[in-house]
Amino acid sequence: MQGIKRKVVHAVLFEILAVLSTTIIFMAATDHGVGRSGSLALVTSLVALLWNMLYNTAFERWEARQTRRGRSLLRRATHTLGFEAGLVLLLLPPIAWWLEISVGLALSLEAGMVVYFLIYGFVYNWCFDHLFGLPDSARHAAKS
Repeated sequence: MQGIKRKVVHAVLFEILAVLSTTIIFMAATDHGVGRSGSLALVTSLVALLWNMLYNTAFERWEARQTRRGRSLLRRATHTLGFEAGLVLLLLPPIAWWLEISVGLALSLEAGMVVYFLIYGFVYNWCFDHLFGLPDSARHAAKS
């Protein structure tokens, strides 16, 4: 599976699992119920979905220009760290506002979420690549 189909399937599956787990995390970390926590999880998921599409498109363009093919541990870690850093910058203010908490408390919550999603993202991407194969950008060049 390649191209836009791969990107859509990758992002949608990632976000379905993320919404379910994030709702539970928001409920456990705050006094808000399933409605407010679930709504926040959906909003953050939509932002993350759009960021995922943009970030992975840019990452794969960069990856396609590299002389080394494949996805090493370092490349996977770099991919995940870059994605999470961008997402934190996008989501910190809306999370503080939505949960009616200080930016400092939202940052603490985000720090925990980053740790969770670093692990989740790494494991998810590894599993996805093993189930659906690597994208063309990461495949070894054919020998001529």
